[in-house]
Amino acid sequence: MVLGVKVSLDEATHLVHTVDITDNGAQLGGLRGKLQPGAIITLQRGRKKANFRIAWIRELAPNELRAGIECLQPQSKFWGVDLSERERASGCNRFASAIMTLVTSRSR
Repeated sequence: MVLGVKVSLDEATHLVHTVDITDNGAQLGGLRGKLQPGAIITLQRGRKKANFRIAWIRELAPNELRAGIECLQPQSKFWGVDLSERERASGCNRFASAIMTLVTSRSR
């Protein structure tokens, strides 16, 4: 889900966007500058703020990064959206995939 967020890093604020979100973290796009895995950043979505740790970084183009982040201070509905329906659908998809794998492997 793409959502606009503010990232505070090294006393500067940057506008970036999410690429994907979960209750415990996100994937951020539109990042610029030097970032390191393990660095702590502050995200602001509306009035809510939380600290996140950068888990991984991928360079998409010169001066454009994507990062996986994990929440250090989980907050209820930090993103401002209800993820419960999405997670139920994801769980159903994983279950269906597991069943198909089981059926396929037994038919061989």
